[in-house]
Parts: sequence; structure tokens; C-alpha cells
Amino acid sequence: MSLKAVLFDFNGVIIKDGPIHIQLIDEILVQENLQPQRVQERQASLGKISTCGEQSHRAYVQNLLKNRGRLVTEEYMMQLLTRKAQAYVQELEKLEKLPLYSGIEDVIFQIRSRHLKLGLVSDALYPEIEIVLTSAKLAEYFSVIVSGNDISTSKPNPEGYLLAVDRLNQEYPELSLKPHECLVIEDTPVGIQAAKRAQMQVVGVANTYPFHMLQRQANWTIDYLIDLDLQRVQEVFSQKDVETIVPEC
Repeated sequence: MSLKAVLFDFNGVIIKDGPIHIQLIDEILVQENLQPQRVQERQASLGKISTCGEQSHRAYVQNLLKNRGRLVTEEYMMQLLTRKAQAYVQELEKLEKLPLYSGIEDVIFQIRSRHLKLGLVSDALYPEIEIVLTSAKLAEYFSVIVSGNDISTSKPNPEGYLLAVDRLNQEYPELSLKPHECLVIEDTPVGIQAAKRAQMQVVGVANTYPFHMLQRQANWTIDYLIDLDLQRVQEVFSQKDVETIVPEC
């Protein structure tokens, strides 16, 4: 078995935008004449906020509203989420420098130098992904992008990762890509579970959750993107019994 493609998560792997999401959710609550998030709520939801997209954002915001005695229709909820997505783009446009995680350029260089295909799978909405990749001059490297606009479920459902395989095969018919020939880079337990359910190998990067928590679930665990040894990963992929091997970088 060989490694043919690397699939990135977005929030928490490419961009560190958790504080922006926290701020924008608070703004929505205040605009609705409700109390902003409490300290305990922020602490309990840090991982969710750092990585969530449309589906998980909906559930999170609905829960905040419910805790404040406010029930809204699905239509109104989508209006709130659309307003937040627009505000997210505006906030990023104000920044002189995007809060990207260090090492992303190096990892992309490693991937491209080995002639592997590169894709992105996230629950985040496409406009949010697009502005980051375009501003960071990374958009040209991602052959396929699966966003929250393309899927009806959120992680840990494997729908997004399986759709990425289908799209890569459409883009490159000669690739004949199978899920087990993909490596996923994730930063949360639910993301790792989604990739595993899609029968993919996973690198867990400890940007959002502690190293030890990801180590129990991922095939490889690293502290920083720069620590990824793609050559070692390819060697493991070439072994027949890869499913039974759980190495660390």
C-alpha cells in the first residue's frame, strides 16, 4: 500500500482562529440582547470553537441560546450563522497577518516534493476557507476542498473525507485513490474519529488538545506541524500490516 494523498483539516491545523470565533459568537448574543458567553462556557467549548463549522456551530449556538431561554427557528439560526460568517471574513480582512500555525508551508513543501495530492476537509463554510487560503497564498496547492457547504453532517461523521476521495478521483482519474491511501492531519478527537471511520491513517497535531489525548487515537502524534516526518510516514504506508502499526513521530 502506498501513500497518495494528504488531507488537511482547517480550523486548528492551518489557522488559529478560536479567539475570533469566540468574539463573533459573543457579538451575536449581545445583538440578540442576551448575556455573552461565561468563562466556564468558553473554557468548556474551546476545542469546539477552535474547530467547528456550520453543523457544529449551529448546535453550539443553539445550546447557548437555549441556556438563555431563547428558542429560534432553523431559518433564523441560518441567518445568525450567515451573519457570523460574513463578520468572520471582515475580521480577517482587518488583520495585517493571519494567525496561521507555523510549519504549514514546510509540510506543504514536503507533500508537493513527494508528488502527493493535497486536499482540505473541514466543517467550516467555504467563504471562510477561501479567504484564508487566498490571503496566505496557499489556495493553488489544494486540489480539492470539501467545506461545510458540501456536506450535511459534521465530524466525527466520515462524509467529508469520503467525499474528498471521490473528488480527487474525479480530478485525477488515473489516481484510483482509495481511502486507506490517504493521510489526514487533524487536531481534535472528533476529527481523528472521522478520518478513522473513513479508513484513513491520521496524524494528530497538538494545537488544540493535549498531546497525550490525541496519542491515544491517532496513528502518529506531533506537537507541531514542523515535527511531521513525511518520509517515515511513507515508509510505514509501504508496509503491508500498516493497520496494526501505531508509531510516533
